[in-house]
Amino acid sequence: MLDPVEPEGLITAMLRPHPGGMSRPAVQMEVKLERQGDRLWVRFIVAGDVGAVKWPTDQGGGRADRLWEQTCFEIFVRTADGYREFNLSPSGQWASYGFVGYREGMTEAAEIVDVSPLDLASDMLALEARLDLPASAGKLALSAVIQALNGDRTYWALVHPSDKPDFHHPDSFILDLP
Repeated sequence: MLDPVEPEGLITAMLRPHPGGMSRPAVQMEVKLERQGDRLWVRFIVAGDVGAVKWPTDQGGGRADRLWEQTCFEIFVRTADGYREFNLSPSGQWASYGFVGYREGMTEAAEIVDVSPLDLASDMLALEARLDLPASAGKLALSAVIQALNGDRTYWALVHPSDKPDFHHPDSFILDLP
């Protein structure tokens, strides 16, 4: 799945399931990122038994809340005044929130997201998006919620610094912004 040579500026990262999670679909998750001026291009790729994943139905895009209750991809960006959370749904919907501290002061953020139509194959689904970066963007955390057909959710991230899934954990912000 990995390209042998990445173009300059393109970062590829693998997400891992939380070790304390339930049984999960037999999938792997890769994320590609590239900074494009004041925006971030991102591509989440789920490969393997994608038919075992419960995918949200197409909702035509737009801002929406509570996307993490279903299969959803997430990007967290450290900022000078806290951090931003971006939720990207295979439904085409998205959300952006600002926090002033660890899970504190949640507000709707001004940054917007453009979610592209899904790339689908029998053994792969990819969601691509471009999102506005906050002015003082710093380190990133990447994560995903994958819901199985039976409703069980597994939690994926670059790292899992606590015994319970916690995408907001300060030690999750480990990736340098490209």
